Amino acid sequence: MSEIISFEPATGAELWRGAIGDVDAEVAAARGGWAAWAARPLTYRIETMRRFANVIRSRQDDFADLIARETGKPLWEARTEVDTVIGKVDISVSAYADRTAQRRLDAPMGSRMALRHKPHGVLAVLGPYNFPAHLPNGHIVPALIAGNAVVFKPSEKTPASGAFLVDCYRAAGVPEECIRLVIGGPEEGRALAGHDGIDGLLFTGSARTGIALNRAFAEKPEKILALEMGGNNPIVVWDTPDLYTAAVIILQSAFTSAGQRCTAARRLIVDEKLYAPLIEQLNGLLQRLIVGAPHDDPAPFMGPVIDNEAADQLTESFLALLMRGGRPIRHLEQPVPDRPFLLPGIIDMTAASERPDLELFGPILQVVRTNTFDEAIAEANNTRYGLSASLISQTPALYDRFWAGARAGIVNWNRPTNGASSSAPFGGIGWSGNHRPSAYYAADYCAYPVVSNEADAARASIGIGLRNA
Repeated sequence: MSEIISFEPATGAELWRGAIGDVDAEVAAARGGWAAWAARPLTYRIETMRRFANVIRSRQDDFADLIARETGKPLWEARTEVDTVIGKVDISVSAYADRTAQRRLDAPMGSRMALRHKPHGVLAVLGPYNFPAHLPNGHIVPALIAGNAVVFKPSEKTPASGAFLVDCYRAAGVPEECIRLVIGGPEEGRALAGHDGIDGLLFTGSARTGIALNRAFAEKPEKILALEMGGNNPIVVWDTPDLYTAAVIILQSAFTSAGQRCTAARRLIVDEKLYAPLIEQLNGLLQRLIVGAPHDDPAPFMGPVIDNEAADQLTESFLALLMRGGRPIRHLEQPVPDRPFLLPGIIDMTAASERPDLELFGPILQVVRTNTFDEAIAEANNTRYGLSASLISQTPALYDRFWAGARAGIVNWNRPTNGASSSAPFGGIGWSGNHRPSAYYAADYCAYPVVSNEADAARASIGIGLRNA
């Protein structure tokens, strides 16, 4: 295969094609250029990023249209993604000043202690398809501000959005050798991740790939590795009178972006007493839910999943849950033959013989009924993942117990599991990450601290252990 072709999920039409990149050449270019970029004043790099935000603003409609067509997500959601790309610049500038600021520390008389930060050098970024601009941009902007060069490989399923993003960096004045683009598939991804010429890897994607990268980097302690992986996220409903609002939050958590968010709710854990009326409310909402193409009018709530292969895998996964004893509440349906539109599926797994601990990356919600709140917390934690968890309840004391007991990097109360803010750290534990949260804390892995004990003149004496002269 000599090129990558991108197709629109909603129509099957060809959208873009490009030649497979040369990983060695792209890394070599970045290695040759990063030192000059790092030597530029911080104010220069920040101003360049502000110009990047302005370039995106000037191309906002075109970018949103491209993202919508390439991912299948509704146009309103693609516009929101472009807004986050713009907003990331100011957030990253603030985060760099907060997390990596130069500081003076206490030091002995006649000297001074300084804390400064240096860039790593060349950082590789592997981007996902669900947010092909926002998520890689969340790594790239702070990496460039810190003085690194970046070699970016977008998902082979959304290469056009990645190429558009790189063109905007270059239009803003980021030197071409400092923002490199690798078009390719898994083979190019592996080659980039394992390349001797990179100083670190910033990854967003599946736990399976992230764990493989973690193993590969175990023998490379000199390289930074930041893993942002998936989740088998729980949303718990307990002691709440407003079941309609609870159903809205569940729907937003589980089915926004067609369930293709790492923070999407995969498991609904509910008080047995609330189960029947809550499901009634949720079914009522789902009967009204619009699933459609990005530019449809009226606007859809969600579009297709990324491709037919993903739709087939999700359909097989739903059938596998049925085989394990799951009871269908709403079957996962594919209303348009040969197109990856899926109507959300809900399945009661309370009595199932096995509840697979998997991230089913699409519009499937598993339900588990429990009789006590302690059982609900235990079920919420019944996963190797630990990204996001949410409680819907009117009782503050229950939230206190939930916050203390939930194993997750994001713990919400009466809010969806998704929709995390870039002005806060974003990350999880277990199979959801390697304790290097992104978003506001991305500055932490884009530069390393250097402590210096300094004096204007050399002064030294030895007061013990020497014979008399």
